[in-house]
Amino acid sequence: MSEPLVTREDHDGCAILTLNRPDKLNSLTVAMFRELRAHVSDLYKDDSIGCVVLRGAGKCFSAGHDLGDIAEGEAVPSRGWHSETLRLMEHLPKPVIAAVHGHCYTGALEVALAADFIIAAESARFGDTHAKWALTPIWGMSQRLPRRVGIATAKRLMFTAEMIRADEALRIGLTEMVVPDAEFDAAILKLAKQITENSAFSHAANKRLLEATDARDMDSGLQWEVLNNEGVGPDMQARIAAFTGKPPKAKT
Repeated sequence: MSEPLVTREDHDGCAILTLNRPDKLNSLTVAMFRELRAHVSDLYKDDSIGCVVLRGAGKCFSAGHDLGDIAEGEAVPSRGWHSETLRLMEHLPKPVIAAVHGHCYTGALEVALAADFIIAAESARFGDTHAKWALTPIWGMSQRLPRRVGIATAKRLMFTAEMIRADEALRIGLTEMVVPDAEFDAAILKLAKQITENSAFSHAANKRLLEATDARDMDSGLQWEVLNNEGVGPDMQARIAAFTGKPPKAKT
């Protein structure tokens, strides 16, 4: 029986999804996307999971879209299917972290950008090489990269096909944190724990709020926040009581 192309391991309320094609530097194929999509779909129904981490096995996160598959012509289920899969992951009602070490190029960067944010090891290298191969993005690069780093920086990266180091990725806002490779696994679990200790209700509501108001003008965004506020979570009283040491007020 062949090894799964995407594995899942759960740790204290965090699901770790691992791109598992290390002999091919986790280059992305339709088959791998099918397995990623299946895991993401399962996570929509799993209330035991409060955070998701996406990472790569072996030497890197992923070297990108498998050029052999592209050259041979991929059997894609439908037009926009890859993009739809990443949007499905982006819409998960729980935080999603892309944990990047080693290569993260082009299609792999498009995958990482569909996470809520990126944490990088010092060994991480990022780049968009669509222009190097006379390709154009179809998984979301043109939309997510400028929203993350600004349109001028996105143009520079896309036009030059330049590879950038983790420290540069941090400087431009592509990644939120850089940690030494030796501490990478521990840093991922520590960050996931910080997230899962907070309210799953708030995480889901905040993701919906940020998504709905992204790029709106300030006044309409503020109005949306007021009119569409989702209120308080079912665990609010218990959380406050745990902090104050006082029992929750009885309902009258």
